[in-house]
Amino acid sequence: MKIAIVNGSPRKGNTYTAINAFVEGSMEHNDIDIIEANKLSISPCQGCGTCECKNGCIAKDDTNETIDKLVAADMIIFATPVYWWGMTAQLKLVIDKCYCRASLLKNKKVGLIIAGGSPTDSVQYSLINQQFGCIAKYLGWDIIFSKSYYATERTDLSDRPEQLRGIREVGAMIR
Repeated sequence: MKIAIVNGSPRKGNTYTAINAFVEGSMEHNDIDIIEANKLSISPCQGCGTCECKNGCIAKDDTNETIDKLVAADMIIFATPVYWWGMTAQLKLVIDKCYCRASLLKNKKVGLIIAGGSPTDSVQYSLINQQFGCIAKYLGWDIIFSKSYYATERTDLSDRPEQLRGIREVGAMIR
C-alpha cells in the first residue's frame, strides 16, 4: 500500500517520534512518503474557485505537487501536535488546499496521530477528531485509526517507548 504521512509539526519532538513508530511498524509491507508540511511553501486558499475541485490550484507554490502525492496514496496519515486546541497551521494549510483536488481525494483510508500537552481525555483531542470526522464524511474517508498522546516535554514519547507500542502495531496491520 502507498501511504502518505503529512507531518504537521515544525519540530522533531513527540509527533515526529510517533510518526517514526508508525513507520517502523508499517515499512515492511508499505511504500511510505513523509510530507513535512513545515518545509512546504503553500499559500492560503484564496477561495477563487478556479480549481473547481479537479484542475489544481493556480498558486505557484508547493500545493499541486503536495496534493498529487496525497491523490496517489492509498492511505493518508495526518500527524499534528495540538496548537491552541487544534491542528497546526502548517497542517491546516495542506488540508485547505486539498479542496483543489477534492474529487480525486475521495474514499481514502486515513489515520490520525495527535500529540498534546494535556491528558488525552481533554477536549483538544476531541475537537481535532471532530474536524477530521467532518472532512471524512464530506470526502468519504474511512478513518482507520486515531492515536492521541499526552506529552508535555519534547522527549516524553521517546523516553516512554511502551506508549508507542500501539501505533507500531497499527502500522504493522496496515497492508
